[in-house]
Amino acid sequence: MNLFITFEGGEGSGKSIHSRKLHRKLAGLSIPSILIREPGGTPLGDRVRHLLKQSRQISISPIPELMLFNASRSQLVKDVIQPNLKEGKIVICDRYTDSTIAYQSYGRGLDIKIVKIINQIGSQGVAPNLTFLLDVPPEIGLSRKKSGANDRFEKENIIFHRKVRAGFHQMAAEEPLRWFVIDSTLPLREVRNRIWGKVSQLLASYSIDIKNRA
Repeated sequence: MNLFITFEGGEGSGKSIHSRKLHRKLAGLSIPSILIREPGGTPLGDRVRHLLKQSRQISISPIPELMLFNASRSQLVKDVIQPNLKEGKIVICDRYTDSTIAYQSYGRGLDIKIVKIINQIGSQGVAPNLTFLLDVPPEIGLSRKKSGANDRFEKENIIFHRKVRAGFHQMAAEEPLRWFVIDSTLPLREVRNRIWGKVSQLLASYSIDIKNRA
């Protein structure tokens, strides 16, 4: 089995919560899996994450920001994603290349062709089999975030976040077979059930008997 699942969405959409819930569900069924996040997942990635999301001392313009995300991604693909896929594990990633397109192209205004080329280099061609878009209006998503803990992206104005959301919807419309869109304003249990319903269908296509593992 070679299965790569990503979670995408705007700020406060619930990606981190539901990616963790899926990982725990698979672990409970003794299905080998690993949960990672972007940027991060390696010593280099963790440093880049702090620089991109928390640093207040320096200004980062869109092109260096794009390059830093992909430097972190390239290391993550080489050290974590590819080895675990080769071992037959399900890899679950909280954000991946689609976030870069949504934030750096639709949000920041970088040429989408350039962003996709750099993403292709950084990801080394490793693409997800399934992507969940947890969709939430930015006003609601941002209100879910803890006050005082805002990172560089959460502090952007509402117009930026609306552009990011529109970008995610555009990408989902262009690849409907890969994307699965869920209204993240629904109760947590309902969102979780929809995610598991889709994943269980995918596992069945790999001839994995879930019932006998429960």
